[in-house]
Amino acid sequence: MNKSYVIGVDYGSDSVRSVLVDANRGDEISSSVFYYPRWKKGEFCDPSSSQFRQHPLDYIEGLEYTIKECLSKAGGAAIAKDVKAISVDTTGSTPIAVDEKGTPLALLDEFAENPNAMFVLWKDHTSVLEAQQINEHAKKFDKNYLQFVGGVYSSEWFWAKLLHILRVDEKVRASLFTWVEHCDYIPFLLTGGTQAADIKRSVCAAGHKSLWSADFDGGLPPNAFFSTLDPLLDGITDRLFTKTYTSAEAAGNLSPEWAERLGLSTGVLIGIGAFDCHMGAVGGQIEPYYLSKVMGTSTCDMLVAPKDEVADTLVQGICGQVDGSIIPGMIGMEAGQSAFGDAYAWFKQILMWPVANLLADAQGIAEDDVAKITAIIDSQLIPQLSKKAEALPVTIQSELAIDWFNGRRTPDADQTLKGAVQGLHLGTDAPRVFRAIVEATCFGAKSIANRFVEQGIPVKGLIGLGGVAKKSPYIMQTMADVMNMPIRIHKTEQTCAIGAAMFAATVAGIFPCVEDAMQAMGQGFEKTYEPRPDMVEIYAIRYQRYQELGGFMENHNA
Repeated sequence: MNKSYVIGVDYGSDSVRSVLVDANRGDEISSSVFYYPRWKKGEFCDPSSSQFRQHPLDYIEGLEYTIKECLSKAGGAAIAKDVKAISVDTTGSTPIAVDEKGTPLALLDEFAENPNAMFVLWKDHTSVLEAQQINEHAKKFDKNYLQFVGGVYSSEWFWAKLLHILRVDEKVRASLFTWVEHCDYIPFLLTGGTQAADIKRSVCAAGHKSLWSADFDGGLPPNAFFSTLDPLLDGITDRLFTKTYTSAEAAGNLSPEWAERLGLSTGVLIGIGAFDCHMGAVGGQIEPYYLSKVMGTSTCDMLVAPKDEVADTLVQGICGQVDGSIIPGMIGMEAGQSAFGDAYAWFKQILMWPVANLLADAQGIAEDDVAKITAIIDSQLIPQLSKKAEALPVTIQSELAIDWFNGRRTPDADQTLKGAVQGLHLGTDAPRVFRAIVEATCFGAKSIANRFVEQGIPVKGLIGLGGVAKKSPYIMQTMADVMNMPIRIHKTEQTCAIGAAMFAATVAGIFPCVEDAMQAMGQGFEKTYEPRPDMVEIYAIRYQRYQELGGFMENHNA
């Protein structure tokens, strides 16, 4: 059999990972990770104001480094000649301002240090006001332009971020030609695009974040919708797009420049991009009506269903339902939580404060010993908290938390909401608070599943994807108990990159459709967590208390 290799590139919040995969067998030949250097230093970010920006050079340098290292590890030119396609997934909505040539403004000298000219990361919440205004503005129109994004627009999305940048930065506003998602920019870059008007937009990003729908004339809401929201948006739709593409389609061929940089052929096809959770669901072998949960810093919960079965059903308060956004020919539905792993990381950071701030100044402890002690505590903290929390008895009166530490994504997006912990007393210790946070993230997941079911979309089971799913048995068992349904854990930790590779294999024509690529390249599942009846009963009561506390928090949000 002739060898056929594909490359999947997965852009996460902290790093980019590339995998080189044997398309015929699904075997991972090599992989490489690149941590964004500017992001790692905290450059261009201000967490206190929820500003999170990433420099395009972090993305571009990581793209070149990881693909070249994958090829080098696998045998260099000998294997490079058989690479057929590359596909990319990214976080989202993570858009950037580009000029008429499609160049991100931050790559121009005058904007090199301007955060407003950089990619606005998905978890940047500086546009909360703009999202609120979009939601109020949409009520003025007879046509419901928010109907395919769950009826609520989020500050994490395309239009809110664009309007915010236009309002706060006159220089960026004067130089901006159009606004582009990260997942659409990278294929444009790899194919050597020179005109922003030629950027091919993914239906995934366009449908879930940009208000695009085939049901609207021209795809996007009309200019009048935006110009009456704010005159700064007048005419912007003329510089955006009317057509979208699925990830089973090609954006073009690898450009001569990038072929030389990577050591590949210009015959390599570049697939249309998509968001990480959507390709991750494919890499995790999603099935109709199974909620595929990509669990990392946040969660993205993906569900696919046949178009004829969904019919006119619209689920309110989720992140949209779009034809072909996950699997071409099916309706893709997205929900999720703004903080999942981030909630655990926040608590870990609280507990690590004395180590980070006091140990280094302690007298008589060598610098190397400080580093060793810090590393040990850092690596063991969450595993030990999990072990101790799992051993605790769960009662109705146990400490209770709300998981909105980074606002609420779904159901019913509201990034102004805050987290909370209730029921603290002098016997409350770190494992008990950690347990409350774990339960809260699982209760948040249950509220998402319940919303689907309440509005006519059944949830038959759960698929757990990503690092948290594979590394945290305590959290996954709690999830099964709270949700009262089994959760299958996929073998592949890098489901997003593998999903991108599956789409690359489809784009290359190695498989006629992505479902066939999933079947041939999928690695299956390694474990199933079954709900425990005794825990299901008590968690059903605690979930009601979670809802009551959440309602109180919403009513007293300031």
